[in-house]
Amino acid sequence: MIDPKNNINGLMDVAISDGKIVQVAKNIDARQAVQVVNAKGMYVTPGLIDIHGHVFFGTESNHYLSNGLSAVSPDGFTFRVGVTTIVDCGGAGWKNFATFKNNIIDHSQTRVLSFLNVVGEGMIGGVYEQDTDDMNAKMAAMVAKQNKEYVVGFKVAHFEGPEWTPVDRAVEAGKLADMPVIIDFGSSNPPLSIEELFMKRLRPGDIYTHAFAQFESNAREPIVDEASKKVKPFVWEAQKRGIIFDVGYGGTSFNFSQAIPAVKSGFYPNTISTDLHTGSMNGSMKDMLTIMSKFLVMGMDEASVIKASTWNPAQVIKREELGHLSVGTVADVTILNIREGTFGFFDKTGYKIEGKKKFECEMTIRSGKVVYDLNGIADPVVVKTAPQKAASTQKSSSR
Repeated sequence: MIDPKNNINGLMDVAISDGKIVQVAKNIDARQAVQVVNAKGMYVTPGLIDIHGHVFFGTESNHYLSNGLSAVSPDGFTFRVGVTTIVDCGGAGWKNFATFKNNIIDHSQTRVLSFLNVVGEGMIGGVYEQDTDDMNAKMAAMVAKQNKEYVVGFKVAHFEGPEWTPVDRAVEAGKLADMPVIIDFGSSNPPLSIEELFMKRLRPGDIYTHAFAQFESNAREPIVDEASKKVKPFVWEAQKRGIIFDVGYGGTSFNFSQAIPAVKSGFYPNTISTDLHTGSMNGSMKDMLTIMSKFLVMGMDEASVIKASTWNPAQVIKREELGHLSVGTVADVTILNIREGTFGFFDKTGYKIEGKKKFECEMTIRSGKVVYDLNGIADPVVVKTAPQKAASTQKSSSR
């Protein structure tokens, strides 16, 4: 069992009842249980938390990641890789959050949260995301506070101009609602200074996503110096200051040329996330476990990888009731197997590394219910509820 919040990394049993963790101990008598999961030789972790996905799926063909066809339906792509909580990252804006809640959040078994786009129309793409008049901090903050059960912060993305307006508006909304912002930064050429972004524009707790991206267009300044292959000194300082560095892998937003030297020097991402959408999941990204496996191969230890996928993101989004297996907390549990063999991991450029280990999801439990079981390791596989007795029999028995 690996539970970073509680500093547990060892052999443990876990008992679940009524959707909650009720006991964590070395040996729990399995005879007390109605269903037993044999996880011997596997890793039991808190349910994985992906803070950068795109699940505002819809039918509007020209709406990109906002009620459009490039987003994905969450339950089809979360449980099978151990993710129990996913944060839609800017798909919905303050104008259409209600549609996102009604169509997706309210009908998903996965816990779906939202970084609300500072653009009212959300992540429709194109000219909509360039409209600074639609970046209304007060309206965004109002909608966020009205829906604080679901909204965890604010998103800026895809702005192509040289102005700081989108960042400043998002931070203003963040201050009004007491929530962090997550920044998909850099589409201007020449690029805006990430040192200014980290040290003057963002606050401790704000999030820089696509942290390991490198673009040939030079539209985004990289965190690793291309000549020295070292993490820039102000980047180290920014992380110490409290700026959160998120993977946000995506379709084109991760390069080994950035990640390998960073990890080798000890610069780890605070949070591991996918930027899940139809354009990324069939490319080099694949899914949450593939990214976790890549960081394992690059040199992060297993406990650090799990922490960056569970407890760290729970803290970043201020949902500290999640991301751990404390007694009394909701029973979101992931059981992982580490396959051994020869596995190839590549990035968008075709650069490939090989590893001997790869994470695989054996089981996902959401609120105490088995929602994914790869190899039928639960006994019984399905818990059958006893049929209700007739009313007359029930009355007789109660006497």
